[in-house]
Amino acid sequence: MSKQPIGIFDSGVGGTSIWKEIHLLLPHENTIYLADSANAPYGTKSKEAIVNLSIKNTAYLINQGCKIIVVACNTATTNAIHILRQNYNIPIIGIEPAIKPAALNTQTKCVGILATKGTLSSELFHKTTDLFANNITVIERIGEGIVELIETGQLYSEAMKVLLKSYLKPMLDANIDYLVLGCTHYPYLMPLLLELLPQHVKIIDSGEAVARQTKAVLEKNGLLNTQTIKGKTAFYTNANPAIMASLLDNKFDVEYLNF
Repeated sequence: MSKQPIGIFDSGVGGTSIWKEIHLLLPHENTIYLADSANAPYGTKSKEAIVNLSIKNTAYLINQGCKIIVVACNTATTNAIHILRQNYNIPIIGIEPAIKPAALNTQTKCVGILATKGTLSSELFHKTTDLFANNITVIERIGEGIVELIETGQLYSEAMKVLLKSYLKPMLDANIDYLVLGCTHYPYLMPLLLELLPQHVKIIDSGEAVARQTKAVLEKNGLLNTQTIKGKTAFYTNANPAIMASLLDNKFDVEYLNF
């Protein structure tokens, strides 16, 4: 069982930022990554639609023999992970915006969060924010249009810069010193964000924390792969494989899968 793959899914290519962190920490693990790009973004869909898509993706990965599922999508986690855990008896790891470290470390008592509508409106996000950020100001912005640009290969386009400037302006006007990235697509914006943000604003995403949690859960359940050879990887998408391949620096084959 320990040699079975880690299954990872996202609404699209963004979750490859999570896959990279997992692969870096656990290079001997076999992995399967599933990008539901044909249905991206999840953040604009109803809760029912997000749950149904998450069940579909999880069922596919379990049918491929995955020993653990990583929901590499903030919107799917905040809306569907409790249902996934009720329906399946293998470990399921989720991801949510890293509001806690930002809230604990802010000096200006003001942090920004850029996320999807589905994440920002979810009950889980509000519970986390109320728990850790009740004494600070949180400037929330829905990153409308960002996922669509990334999914269509326009990551560093002028349209993306215009969008980001409009979302960052109210945060900077409010004197944030932390920006929390609440979507797994958004770490790919890091070069643009570093260009647009003052040096004192720190950027936080959840990738490393998810990788560490995945390792901890594998160890706890006796599922850690002890082989010494490099793990095998498989990438699947139901949209244009070239876009995901480019985010992986064209080092891996990406297969089109009609699912």
